[in-house]
Amino acid sequence: MFSWLWSDPLPAGSAAPDFSLPDESGCIVHLADLRGSIVVLIFYPGDDTSVCTKQLCQFRDEWGEARARGVEIFGVNPQNARKHGEFRRKYGFPFRLLVDEGQKVGALYHTNGPIVKRTVYLIGRDGAIRFSRRGVPAPRDVLSNAV
Repeated sequence: MFSWLWSDPLPAGSAAPDFSLPDESGCIVHLADLRGSIVVLIFYPGDDTSVCTKQLCQFRDEWGEARARGVEIFGVNPQNARKHGEFRRKYGFPFRLLVDEGQKVGALYHTNGPIVKRTVYLIGRDGAIRFSRRGVPAPRDVLSNAV
């Protein structure tokens, strides 16, 4: 019954599960289309909450470094496009927020549950996970794996 609570994130070296999700504007993001790019996925519990806002603002503030390394960043949670759009505009996030309705992608990435398990993944150009960690890892720690 509580097995979701103790699940680990997908380990580095494993293949990143493919997905297609809409962003806050309704545009579909296909992970397969990003092959050849480095991708960061930030699974977070809620828009406009204190820890989530702080975490995403840290990645916003490191946007220049992410772009210099050729990294695409996406926030992911099950909230709707309207809430994502408001949240993105309010804090000036340069990256898109994806709507994971029903936490279907969260299940693939072991982040699903009554509350999304805060987890950050970095996916390499080859589609393999290079970094995975629960909590709020510093953007520099995540981006240092972007090679």
